[in-house]
Amino acid sequence: MRKLVYLLLVLFISSPLFGQVDTLNSKKNDTLTYRILKSDGGEFVGKILEQDEREVLFLTTDGRRIIIPQYVIEKIETVDVSQFNTKGDFIGEDKFATRYFITTNGLPINKGEHYIQWNLFGPDIEFGVGKNLGVGIMTSWMGIPIIGTIKKSWRLSENSQFAIGALVGTGSWGLPEYGGALPYGTLSFGNRSANIAFSGGYGALALDGNFEGRTLSSVAGMVKISPKISLIFDSFILLPGPMRTETVTHSTYEYNPSTMQNEYITYTTQVERRNPGGALLVPGIRWHQDEGKAVQFGFAGIIADGEILPVPIPMVQRYRSL
Repeated sequence: MRKLVYLLLVLFISSPLFGQVDTLNSKKNDTLTYRILKSDGGEFVGKILEQDEREVLFLTTDGRRIIIPQYVIEKIETVDVSQFNTKGDFIGEDKFATRYFITTNGLPINKGEHYIQWNLFGPDIEFGVGKNLGVGIMTSWMGIPIIGTIKKSWRLSENSQFAIGALVGTGSWGLPEYGGALPYGTLSFGNRSANIAFSGGYGALALDGNFEGRTLSSVAGMVKISPKISLIFDSFILLPGPMRTETVTHSTYEYNPSTMQNEYITYTTQVERRNPGGALLVPGIRWHQDEGKAVQFGFAGIIADGEILPVPIPMVQRYRSL
C-alpha cells in the first residue's frame, strides 16, 4: 500500500515537468505555417513537428522532413495564407511594401523597422518610431534640399489602410530662401504581398515670401510574383492649375496717323491662362537579393502637352534594412 501511495505521489509531483517537456518538444497539433530564416541567409517554409532547445524537426512544403539545429536559426515567424500563390508556392511578403519609387501607401512601417533607400541623387532614410508611425529624412549628395517626412497609418479593414503624412523641406545651405511642404493622404488596398494605392495632396513652394501651390495625385501599386521579384508601378500626377487673368503688354513700331510719324505704340490686353498639367509614370521591377536587401529599376516617362516623352536615364534604387 505504501508503495502505491509513494508511486502516486511521485507521479503527481512529476506531472508538471512532463507537461513542460511535452510542450517544448511536441508541436503535432500545431496547424500554423512557419518560415525559418537561417543565419547563412537560407530559409525553409512548412510545419514545425517537434522542437527542443537543440533542434527543430521541420516538415517543408514539398514534403521533406529535416532537422535544423537551433544555433543556425536566426528567426522563426508565422506566415499567412496570402503569402502563397494559387499553385501553393510560398511567395512571402515584400520587405519594402510600403514604398514604390516615389510615393508611399497606407501600410505602416513597423515599429523598430528602419530602412534606407539609396537613389542616384541621394539617400532617403525612414524610421518606424511608434505604432503605425514613421518619420524620415531625404536629401541629395550635396545636402540640397533637405526634406523631412512623417506618416501616420490606420487599418480600416483586413485589406484596406489609410494614412496621412507630409513632406516639409528647405533649400538648406545652398538655397536658404527656398522652402516647401506637401501634405497628403493615401488610401490603399491589399497587403505586403500585393497592393494598390490612391494618393492626393497639395504641394506648396515658398520663395522670398511668395507662395505657389499645385494639387498633386498618384496611383501606384506592387505585386510580389516570386520570392525574389516584385513588379512596381508608380506615378506622380500634376493637375492643371486654376485659370487666372493676366495683363499682357507689347509694343510695335508703326506709323501713327495722328503724328504722321513712325513710332513705338504699346498695346495692353487681358488673357486667360493656367499652368498645364503633366504626369510622371514609372513602371519597374524590384529584385530581392536577400533578407532586408533589394534593388529596383524603373523606366520613367513624362506626359506633357499631350505627348509621352521617355526619360533617358533609368531610375535605380537600392533598399537596405537598418
